[in-house]
Amino acid sequence: MPVEQTTAGVQLSILSNRLNGIVRKMSNTLMRTGRSGVLAMARDFSCCIVTAGDELLAAAESLPIHVLSGPDLMAKSMKAAHPKFKRGDAFLHNSPYHGCSHPADHTILVPVIDSNGNHRFTVQAKAHQADIGNSIPTTYFGSARDVYEEGALIFPAVQVQKNYENIDDIIRMCRLRIRVPDQWWGDYLAMMGAARIGEREIIELGEEIGWDELEEFVSDWFNYSELMMDKAIRAVPSGTAEHISVHDPFPGTPEGGIPIRSVVTVNNKTSRISIDLRDNPDCLPCGLNLSESCARTAAMVGVFNSIDHKVPKNAGSFRRLDVHLREGCIVGIPKHPTSCSVATTNIADRVSNGVQAAIADLGEGIGMAECGAINPPAASVISGVDPRNGRSYVNQVFLGKTCGAASSSADAWQTISHVGNGGMCFMDSVELDELRHPIFVESRGFIADSEGSGRFCGSRSGFVVYGPRGGTMDIIYNSDGNINGPKGVRGGGMGACAHQHKINTNGDRVEVPNCGRVTLQDGEMIASYSCGGGGYGQPFDRDPELVKSDLLEGYISEERALKVYGLNINNSGKL
Repeated sequence: MPVEQTTAGVQLSILSNRLNGIVRKMSNTLMRTGRSGVLAMARDFSCCIVTAGDELLAAAESLPIHVLSGPDLMAKSMKAAHPKFKRGDAFLHNSPYHGCSHPADHTILVPVIDSNGNHRFTVQAKAHQADIGNSIPTTYFGSARDVYEEGALIFPAVQVQKNYENIDDIIRMCRLRIRVPDQWWGDYLAMMGAARIGEREIIELGEEIGWDELEEFVSDWFNYSELMMDKAIRAVPSGTAEHISVHDPFPGTPEGGIPIRSVVTVNNKTSRISIDLRDNPDCLPCGLNLSESCARTAAMVGVFNSIDHKVPKNAGSFRRLDVHLREGCIVGIPKHPTSCSVATTNIADRVSNGVQAAIADLGEGIGMAECGAINPPAASVISGVDPRNGRSYVNQVFLGKTCGAASSSADAWQTISHVGNGGMCFMDSVELDELRHPIFVESRGFIADSEGSGRFCGSRSGFVVYGPRGGTMDIIYNSDGNINGPKGVRGGGMGACAHQHKINTNGDRVEVPNCGRVTLQDGEMIASYSCGGGGYGQPFDRDPELVKSDLLEGYISEERALKVYGLNINNSGKL
């Protein structure tokens, strides 16, 4: 049994909220000062606090795939590379072989040092970059055979500040390798500012209440979190279940795609959940391989999606989880020079989906269906030369991806984007995208009759049609779920598959690959259709009033209402 905390409940609540408040200040800084659309509009970033013992403490409103595992591993690698850091130091980290999620997630680590020179915490600000020096203008390089073809600049906890001053050698190197150096520099300053705010706020908190008292709180907060996880697991039926979620074939993968097996064992007597990912393919010559942090995190995401949502996400609750990985596995521990370019999304989603679907098989009222796969062209990296000013641009757009899965108690979050970010990324404003880049968005919306049917429904498929305005535009994307759509659980239906095509200037529609680079000329468009999401439970068990509401809102057709849900509407519109 976990040890009970001794800190008074009120004090425990106050301090946990103050630490999460510090993380929110860091996040607000990134949101308001980030230069790229990835940060300032889509919110593809995360901030967190890690203890001196390298345990995740606070990560309010962060993307789950960024923080559940990884901050701990990065903090350890920082200490291994720099055992004698001082106040004013800062480190740039993006190595997937040393704890980072994938190379595109540049992370600033700042050790928090008290007035006596003791290391107390580490704050981290992680922000996805649109360009990091890859051989092609994207940070999602699905077909990269290794890290050399990928071309990413790799920083394994490299020092970038000393005594609060930048180390210019690193800055100059980045600016010469990155296609949009000013954009990267603005994002770097935003990350550094966020991290320094976190450092300042924690120092003030430690001096206010005392460092020893703060560390006692941390111990008690972890114990409380473990108690909450203990309670949550005891509510889940014991047993073992497995689920296979298949990633579509991409360049560098087998013709039949990549089956990802997740084996979940729940023991509600000992209050532990084990996820075994070892029986999976070896690393492949492509960019889909997971980093260790993403493999662990993806499994944990599936668990937290399946249990009581009130359980805190920190090192205390993690004590009750065992994630089994092996070296050289596509969902394990990769070795250099394996490419992990797309580690945060495609295969990671197949792990999370597999875990939550397996837990759903253990009993009614738990688990979730599969979220839809990503990344469709509506979430591509666009690049070119802006005819309005002659400047190069590279940016990832977040114009439309729905993908939400049904749970045991509610319909899907329509625009969750994908299971790994937990809905924390925002959809782009069309007007702001068109202001920032030479892009024209013709339309976007939802597709009727595309939801995963069930007692609770998965999301509908989303569509976006867009193209360049006044010039040529390259779009690079990695669209999974064109063949293997999101599965339902406990009798729920499958959500719609993704697909995409190019629209020529004469209106002809031409299918384009699910993974690749498409060049659009002025007047040409790309039509992007995201996956829907899987349903939960038998469709005939859905509340008729909910079916009627779906029909009246245009989410489903009368034919689907009758055939799939068994709802017959008479001429008066009554049940």
